[in-house]
Amino acid sequence: MATRSKKKPREVVVRLEGKPSEKQAQFFASRARYTAYGGARGGGKSWALRRKLILLCFRYPGITCILVRRSLPELRENHLFPLLSQLGDAVVYKESTHTFTFPGGSRIVLGYCDNERDVLRYQGQEYDVIALDEATQLTEFQFSTFKACLRGANSFPKRIYLTCNPGGVGHAWVKRLFVDRLYHVGEDPADYAFIPAGVYDNRVLLEKDPGYVAGLQSLPDTLRRAWLDGSWDVFEGQFFPEFSRTRHVCEPFEIPKNWRRFGGLDYGFDMLAALWAAEDPQTGTIYVYREFGRSGLTLTAAAKAVAEAGCGADEADYFAASPDLWNRRQDTGLAGVTVMSGVAGFPMLIKADDRRVMGWRNLREYLGGEAEQKPRLQIFSTCTELIRNLPALLHDRHHPEDASSEPHAVTHFPEALRYALMAVPVGDGRVDRTRDPHGGIWRY
Repeated sequence: MATRSKKKPREVVVRLEGKPSEKQAQFFASRARYTAYGGARGGGKSWALRRKLILLCFRYPGITCILVRRSLPELRENHLFPLLSQLGDAVVYKESTHTFTFPGGSRIVLGYCDNERDVLRYQGQEYDVIALDEATQLTEFQFSTFKACLRGANSFPKRIYLTCNPGGVGHAWVKRLFVDRLYHVGEDPADYAFIPAGVYDNRVLLEKDPGYVAGLQSLPDTLRRAWLDGSWDVFEGQFFPEFSRTRHVCEPFEIPKNWRRFGGLDYGFDMLAALWAAEDPQTGTIYVYREFGRSGLTLTAAAKAVAEAGCGADEADYFAASPDLWNRRQDTGLAGVTVMSGVAGFPMLIKADDRRVMGWRNLREYLGGEAEQKPRLQIFSTCTELIRNLPALLHDRHHPEDASSEPHAVTHFPEALRYALMAVPVGDGRVDRTRDPHGGIWRY
């Protein structure tokens, strides 16, 4: 009986032009589960990402990779056409599935994720390697969804490679994981590697386009610091570019007993954010000296947590909170403020003035001032979440004077700060409990 011989994969010779820079070589050599590469513009990120996937596909026959960009037009211009040019007829490209198939059966799938709904198309899919180009254009939810797709019952490496520049809706989570290296429960620091790179590391670009650096140097200060220097503290679209760790963050000290203390509270089941503040009576400077944040707390549990985090109800004269806490809940018929105020040690709540634009303008006044003067807002270095989230706020695309509600994870502590500053005591600071002329906002 004749036996059919197995067809051997055709031999292919592909000449890959270009030599990686030192930083690109570090990116290629990383074995971390999540590796981010980038910082400033012009570091050769897209080239490195494509080359890494090509090398993986030739080394591991049968491996499945996906290369993701935010939009389909960006995907075509930045990756489809370069891949077609580099690989030629060595691989088969199928337009209907946006897939490159290599002789050994390896695949590079091209994907895009323009909004939150797009990422749902990838749920349930399995990939050995995921490449996210311009990851700061993706939300943390989108990143988490792709993380769940990183699996497979095989021996291939399981990795996510990311390229990134400061700015965009994903700025905060990329900075947290790869730059600040602040991790939540379940996140292993050993899984994350960051390779910073900038235009000066890309010798090819400097030789072919010597005017590129000059163009970056001529940009306004904020963009120049982000795009040329790769600073993660400033970026395009930042709502508070004036925030500076040097000017607005101070080391903790003992708050004098004669300083009046108050706070701001933003409650949601997804996150409780509470800030304690004190005012220097001589200068009017506000010092944020304590913070507390936790998710998944009921109203009662949140009140107990705040009481435990503080030093009792007498420490602060009041906490300003969102007016929606005064709405009656359908399940109990009680207002949130009633439930929370029933907890021993919880500070008195007052309705915050929640006018958003005016509130943000007020906060900006506290951040401002002459360069040689100390701003009227100072934050203790121990308030790490507020320090991380405040500069991560973005402009609302439709209302430039308002901060965006996305990414939502970074809004809670700035909201609590806005409430607190809109309720800063004036005069002698005594609460007039006999009148409430502005919908529950106590006047001083």
